[in-house]
Amino acid sequence: METTDISLNKHIVDDARLYAERQGTSLSELIENYLTRLVRKEKRTAGEVPDIVMSLLGAGEPVGDDDINGRKAYREYLKEKYE
Repeated sequence: METTDISLNKHIVDDARLYAERQGTSLSELIENYLTRLVRKEKRTAGEVPDIVMSLLGAGEPVGDDDINGRKAYREYLKEKYE
């Protein structure tokens, strides 16, 4: 495995390392998986949103006009999930 030096804010790295531990993985693996998905050379159809973006958006569920930031929709999702 080849390593590459990069410069990152120490606080971000510390927080990300804690996140990786909670997820049961290493920071290196977390970053490598993210970058792999980011640069994947899969052909996308016109207008298709990459799956990494969809996962960040909550799988693309539409929200109402009165719920622009999706908080109501997320609250409903959690309510259904934990009932």
